[in-house]
Amino acid sequence: MTSIIFMGTPAFSAPILRMLVDGGYKVNAVVTQPDRPVGRKKVLTAPPVKEEALRLGLPVIQPNKLKGSDELEQIIALKPDLIITAAFGQILPKELLDVPNLGCINVHASLLPAYRGGAPIHQAIIDGQSKTGVTIMYMEEKLDAGDIISQSEISIEYNDDTGMLFKKLSAVGSELLKETLPSIIAKTNNRTKQDDTKVTFAKNISREQERIDWNNSALQLHNQIRGLHPWPVAFTTLDGQVVKIWKANTTSLQTNEKPGTVVEIGSDHFAVQTGKSEAIRINELQPAGKKKMSAEDYLRGVGSKLRIGDIFE
Repeated sequence: MTSIIFMGTPAFSAPILRMLVDGGYKVNAVVTQPDRPVGRKKVLTAPPVKEEALRLGLPVIQPNKLKGSDELEQIIALKPDLIITAAFGQILPKELLDVPNLGCINVHASLLPAYRGGAPIHQAIIDGQSKTGVTIMYMEEKLDAGDIISQSEISIEYNDDTGMLFKKLSAVGSELLKETLPSIIAKTNNRTKQDDTKVTFAKNISREQERIDWNNSALQLHNQIRGLHPWPVAFTTLDGQVVKIWKANTTSLQTNEKPGTVVEIGSDHFAVQTGKSEAIRINELQPAGKKKMSAEDYLRGVGSKLRIGDIFE
């Protein structure tokens, strides 16, 4: 039987691991990132893939960094026939790429060669793309540059956010891998080189990308806010205090105020001027030091003093 090592970390990867086990494949070990402090109380938390692996009774390996580690030697000693990665979060060193006789394959959440890198789902939404998908590809030393084995495409809906699209693409990736894996093991699969003239990148989200620039259009801000939901979340400032914006929608309201100006206050929302004489409606936010809340709760509580003409910077 083909021996497999699975490598993944976030919730995106867990259903893919579960599909392998349910499909009767022999997963010798699961490699994932170390436990990390999470939340305001910094509670040490296991990655979703580790939790899934333990539920499935699989051994778990958690290297801080693969290259030069004892864990790398441990993985090599297992002599896998195939390594499958899905949002693992570390680059595999060449000495590991060369081990499996069936190669190392990656389940990547974009339609390569578009959006190589660590944040393809975030970036596709931020850029206002209408479609995305999953690519199964061979891995090589250059990031996400290996030959394409198979792809599956889906639409990005107007209100899809990153969390929603993660779940959709995880399901797509599980099904695509299920369909593709038999041909990989039999060495009958397709193999197509990527078109280097069409390469785009999706680097990990920077703090500056999280900051709202009210000079952008309402649609650009809508895409940014949903592209950063539910993590790491777009932010702005009001009276020098950081305010996270969790949900917003475009609106037909048009004014000519300075971008960032509050131009409408309703019972359950408020609207802020953006570029191009249009406003965006804020539906859910998180004031500094507070929990996430609806705009309605905000306006009844800590935001009760918000007035038309106030300016978000």
